[in-house]
Amino acid sequence: MIALVLEIVDVTIVNTALPSIQAEFGGSGAFAQWVVAGYVLPYALLLMLSGRLGDLFGSRTLFLIGVAGFTLASLGCGIAPNGNALIVARVLQGGAGALMAPQVLAVIQQLYAPVERIGRLAWFGVIGGLSSIAGPILGGFLIAADIGGLGWRSVFLINMPIGVVALVAGWWTLPRSRRDASTRIDLVGTLSFGAAMLALLFPLLQAEKDGLHGPLLGLLLAGLPLLFFAWSRLKRRAARGGAVLFPPHLLANRLFRTGIMLLLLFSAANTGFLFLFAYALQRVAHFSPFETGLIHMPFSAGVMLGMGLIGRRLARRAEKWILVVGYSLLGLCAGASLAWIESAGLSLALLVPVLLAAGIGMGMSSGPATPLILAQVDRADAGSASGIIKTVQQMGGVTGVALVGAAYFRLSDSHSLIPSIVVVIVLLGMGAVMAARLPARIYAD
Repeated sequence: MIALVLEIVDVTIVNTALPSIQAEFGGSGAFAQWVVAGYVLPYALLLMLSGRLGDLFGSRTLFLIGVAGFTLASLGCGIAPNGNALIVARVLQGGAGALMAPQVLAVIQQLYAPVERIGRLAWFGVIGGLSSIAGPILGGFLIAADIGGLGWRSVFLINMPIGVVALVAGWWTLPRSRRDASTRIDLVGTLSFGAAMLALLFPLLQAEKDGLHGPLLGLLLAGLPLLFFAWSRLKRRAARGGAVLFPPHLLANRLFRTGIMLLLLFSAANTGFLFLFAYALQRVAHFSPFETGLIHMPFSAGVMLGMGLIGRRLARRAEKWILVVGYSLLGLCAGASLAWIESAGLSLALLVPVLLAAGIGMGMSSGPATPLILAQVDRADAGSASGIIKTVQQMGGVTGVALVGAAYFRLSDSHSLIPSIVVVIVLLGMGAVMAARLPARIYAD
């Protein structure tokens, strides 16, 4: 849970601090996107390998290494002398985050039965909601207070004490697991999947600056063949009994396969919405960083309710329908929240209930999703399944920042929010339809 706080507070603080960072370094819209995506991209590329390494060396070991690296990279972000150095530090921070994140889900998967995981993961919803409330408020406060003249730098340096607490707590409390000597690492397979994902995601992120043509378009078009090659090679090696990045039978599981597609759509829409919402509140509606943090409170409170209360109580009975309602509610209310900024002049009192409902939709979508997706996955595949889930979530995050950012920065000369609203609603609408097609019964009696 402490690691979850570390990760969520960092992400939400950065969204609040983006305009201040951009003002100091004079960066473009592409620079703002890369401050966010510079973390998410390496995070996405390394998660599956990290899950496998957790099976090999033990979840506790990988977790502690990841927390230590994350803490040191946060220091690098806080003392970055220029925009390029900040992005490099964010890349290192994302890589370290990738080491610690899959280990949390792996431990829960190993220790608890499918239905039991609902209640355990609900606690993560509550803590995550509180963290997402604290992040923007803390970020706005730190920037406004300008402690020691640090300005936005303090939003990264605040990770240092949290990271130290996580290291100490992890060292003393996390269960030691035996190393699995039979687990081997497929280096070529890891590089193959990494190259495919990089080819698919990098052009989307760079498109705001250079446009999607020439080498960038060629790289994007090469992404799918590279992914097909990596998948075909993985299946052949698995058939021969060789080491693989993840067991291919995981994707033969219809529930797991459909679930990761749902996560991709949800993560793209939610990450893109939160990125643009925090940015537009300051640049379009002219709120201060601190005011922006306060405005996030209803959304974060809704997330806490959706995950910790509604999701926990209804996930077992409602099964797939809680996702259908959650996706639909989040799509409508996230779009309405951006439309409120676009309209200019509407009362803030109108935004508060809409944001609360959007947060509830987000909580209902993300809280029950993970135990549902893992409900029919064998415990022996816990590390690999967790790595895939976290990878897909982060791929969705990169894609969402790219799509929503491009819709705002490039598709509209006047920087209208309407194209971005359409993107968010379409992504979540597709997710609602896909969730409705899941099996009627998911959890075993």
